[in-house]
Amino acid sequence: MTSTTNPLEYRPWLKSYSPSTPATVPIPEQPLHKFLESAAYWVPKQPATIFYGKKLTYFQLERLVNQFAHALHGLGVSPGDRVMVVLPNIPQMVVAYYAALKAGAAVVLPNPDANAAQIISQISETAPKVLVTLREFAGLVQIVTSQPDPPELILTDIRRAVSGGVYKKMLARWQAAGAASVNLDEPPKFGQLMADVMMDSPVEPPDVAVSADSLAVVIYTGGTTSDPKGVKLTHKNLVANALQTRHWVPNLTHGAERFLSVVPLLHSYGMTVAMNVPILLGAAMILLPVFEVDQVLAHIQTYKPTLFPGVPSMYTALNQAPNVRQYGLSSIKACISGGAPLPIEVQEAFEKLTHAHLVEGYGLTEASPITHANPIDGGNKVGFIGVPLPNTDARIVDLVSGETLPPGTIGELVVRGPQVMAGYWGDVPEGSTETESVLRDGWLFTGDVAVMDADGYFQIISRKRDAITAGEYSVYPRDVEEVLYENNKVMEVAVVGVPAEQEDTQRVKAYVVPRPGTTLSKDELLELCRRRLEPYAVPWDIEFREELPKSFVGKVLRRMLTTTDGQQSGDHMTNADTP
Repeated sequence: MTSTTNPLEYRPWLKSYSPSTPATVPIPEQPLHKFLESAAYWVPKQPATIFYGKKLTYFQLERLVNQFAHALHGLGVSPGDRVMVVLPNIPQMVVAYYAALKAGAAVVLPNPDANAAQIISQISETAPKVLVTLREFAGLVQIVTSQPDPPELILTDIRRAVSGGVYKKMLARWQAAGAASVNLDEPPKFGQLMADVMMDSPVEPPDVAVSADSLAVVIYTGGTTSDPKGVKLTHKNLVANALQTRHWVPNLTHGAERFLSVVPLLHSYGMTVAMNVPILLGAAMILLPVFEVDQVLAHIQTYKPTLFPGVPSMYTALNQAPNVRQYGLSSIKACISGGAPLPIEVQEAFEKLTHAHLVEGYGLTEASPITHANPIDGGNKVGFIGVPLPNTDARIVDLVSGETLPPGTIGELVVRGPQVMAGYWGDVPEGSTETESVLRDGWLFTGDVAVMDADGYFQIISRKRDAITAGEYSVYPRDVEEVLYENNKVMEVAVVGVPAEQEDTQRVKAYVVPRPGTTLSKDELLELCRRRLEPYAVPWDIEFREELPKSFVGKVLRRMLTTTDGQQSGDHMTNADTP
């Protein structure tokens, strides 16, 4: 490929970009926390976080980050060390994340569905000098302190900052994971309180040199096909993806936007789109630690967010909320949906409700995470993940040979760009590594079966592992799910393959959640499938459920539908969290 090659020949998607979206974005050689310092300089009085009515300006946030960075240094954190952060969406999460970066450390983030045992394993793997978590997570703290050579513990408290209902809901998830305890009447026996260690720290930035190539984050995948992997993301990876995403949304004003940040910041999608991008823009982050419909609607009514990054289950819940129009959702200008495929019916209903642009995007933790999205200002192709972001290349390759395939041919999606990870934590230079199995000559093999059309739009057909082998045919769950969603009495659906009597083959089974107050039968759904699908793709059985098992970020956990013990198996939480 030479410099005279027409870019449209190998990037046909460029002609579909919004008029304000550049074909390429300059990526500065700087650490991620320079965005925070810039916001504190240019818009110091603008709200940085809004948390149940309490606001921190960018001037205040920057000072707190500097203080905690100095405190971390005092605890022995040096450049190249790790700091694990296990916190919900609260201001202390933002402070701890950026303070660790300013101290020259890498932030270790477990996936939002990790249980106490997985967090302990990840502590053992990454050997953080400090663990920052809630004092409410006493179960986790007790286990950590019983381990050999435990990290220093820094605890913070939100008991008085949130309502009783939110507090109980948040703790219920962590109690189920073996991490939380509600017995907090006595002071913590271990660790120091975050406010205490920051009390006398300097408010000036620490004098620590951090390069763009330094490791910024080790963030764990959900463990789709194996144990969760720690993905190594550099400052350059995160700077690039924040800028790529910022330029994707047209007509944004620095210092004037408000993000509804309810998708977990522990998740790669939330980390980038609900935290790093707002800070790049000097925007306010309206932080919510759990997704609760009534509270989300109340916050929309009160604080009027302009952008709402979320996952399909969130938009579905808002579509179904009683009297939803009275909350004034018209302040929302744009939403990029990640975490799972966006059903067409959900997209259309939400756009009709809000008059905002809701577009489907795509990403994976190994790419910081966003690689594709539908153009927000026109050019949206329903059912497609859209086109690659600026500075990003993508192609479809043969599932066996790896050769590049022409438009319209199904194969594996591979991507390349400045947001692609440095590798997996723990891989060694010698011999075969997990990194080398998915990262080849700069191209990241996603593990997703997809197709590109002539305009450069990509459509995900299935995870390679989710494809259902129905005799000599392959059935892709999304094809069946989209048909079932055509029945307006279907609220949620998930399609999986279950073992058939014949060895090495499967049958198609659908799990359906009917809309409340409706009467839905298997026969009418099966009749719909027989009309719209090939015979081999028609479900062998349809099972009705009151709800589908979901990850903390709202992705349906397909593997739990096929297990008999009902225990969570740790599925992935982006469209392709881990190959």
